[in-house]
Amino acid sequence: MYIYKEKEIRQADSKANLNGLSLETLMESAGRGLYYKIKKLIKPNQKILILSGTGNNGGDGIVLARYLKQNQFLVDLVFPFGGPKSDVAKKHLRYYESIGYTWSLKINDDHYDVIIDCMLGVGTKLPLRETYIKVVEWCNEQCGLKISVDLPTGVLSDSGQCDLAFHAHYTFALHGVKPSAYLLPSGKYYGKIDYVDIGLPQTSKWKIWSEQDVKKTLHKRDAYSHKGTFGTGLLIAGTDEMPGSAVLAAKGALKMGIGKLIVGTSKFASNIIAQHVPEATFSFDALDKLAIGKIPERIHAIAIGPGLTEQVKIEQALDTIWKSEIPVILDAGALIKRNYPKRTAPIIITPHPGEFSRLTNISTYEIQQNRIEYAKQYATDHGVIVVLKGTHTVIAFPDGTGLINLTGNAGLAKGGSGDTLVGMLLAFICSEKNMKAAVANAVYLHGRCADILVKEENERSIVASQLSKVIGKVLKEIE
Repeated sequence: MYIYKEKEIRQADSKANLNGLSLETLMESAGRGLYYKIKKLIKPNQKILILSGTGNNGGDGIVLARYLKQNQFLVDLVFPFGGPKSDVAKKHLRYYESIGYTWSLKINDDHYDVIIDCMLGVGTKLPLRETYIKVVEWCNEQCGLKISVDLPTGVLSDSGQCDLAFHAHYTFALHGVKPSAYLLPSGKYYGKIDYVDIGLPQTSKWKIWSEQDVKKTLHKRDAYSHKGTFGTGLLIAGTDEMPGSAVLAAKGALKMGIGKLIVGTSKFASNIIAQHVPEATFSFDALDKLAIGKIPERIHAIAIGPGLTEQVKIEQALDTIWKSEIPVILDAGALIKRNYPKRTAPIIITPHPGEFSRLTNISTYEIQQNRIEYAKQYATDHGVIVVLKGTHTVIAFPDGTGLINLTGNAGLAKGGSGDTLVGMLLAFICSEKNMKAAVANAVYLHGRCADILVKEENERSIVASQLSKVIGKVLKEIE
């Protein structure tokens, strides 16, 4: 699935119209596509209410109603805010009437098994008018199956802002999903999301990263490979007070297949870490060496930050890293507000919304409403790869492209989950050639581990140390 902002959708429609694909044809394709998706969810004896607005979203509802009626479904088509004002929708309504179908301006007192929301589309403006509020409140009080077309009424296309919205069980997006599906609080109203192909080419720079994408980009390992084939990573993490951060990250890296892992940590912490990852080697002065300008040799990537607290040394170490062409992952203690240098090797930052708020001086609440746009802006402005963690992790690249990850669940909302992700990222960056796919696959598989765990136990009981234990199982499933 691809992601389109309101402006991009309008441009796609306009371009298609200029090149011979009329808006009437696009609306026909939308209504027909919706029918084939929705008919799988409903039964012929169920009473269906289609609520159509005055614009093109309402026109999609007209075409959908016609297809449903032609296939003997019980449908009431209602325009609760008056008949269509869109010329394209008016044409479809005339044809709808010409074959003997009726519609009304008022919702009957009947019980409806299915309510289909075609009231407002990408042009929604807030606040909603009182007439819309009353209809949406009525819909949300009903017990039937609720389906939205393109996006739930009351939700904006590009922002997570909303006060009241149609609470859908399913939303069928036309051509592509709108950003608000993956923002807060708007995303809560979408329900399960699918998209309807209406015949337009996919041109968006943003998409959902799927299992199919992972399968296409995750390389099978050659039988003649050796540990050097999969790279050497330096993980600078953990302190006497927080050795667990390094344990979790190291396990993630090793289970994800890094060739060799060096953990830069304190001597005391290493005694604890070694008990959990005997495969790792240790450097007790890695941070100190970087702080005084010594760049490590034969290192393919560096991850720095989990469990670290010495800000001055971290900043000095980063100054040294910038002079190298070694890919670097910045997490936790290394997420310091500062300018990033222009360099060929990538810089990957992995903030949660609170950390991203500190980097940008934008409130966490506002970030959650516009996380895609803010991540994209930060990535392009600073030339870094942004992995903005949370529900629907956003991955933004410096070239303006980006990905949304849908794996994972609330079981990841625990301390240490991000440390495991850092290790997985380090392994992929050391061993994979495609940088975008390396980052995306690490994020996808990290979430998939939580999805595996939640099949066997409640989200509340999942802890970060369990994630690395199921990495092998997840990789086997993908394979």
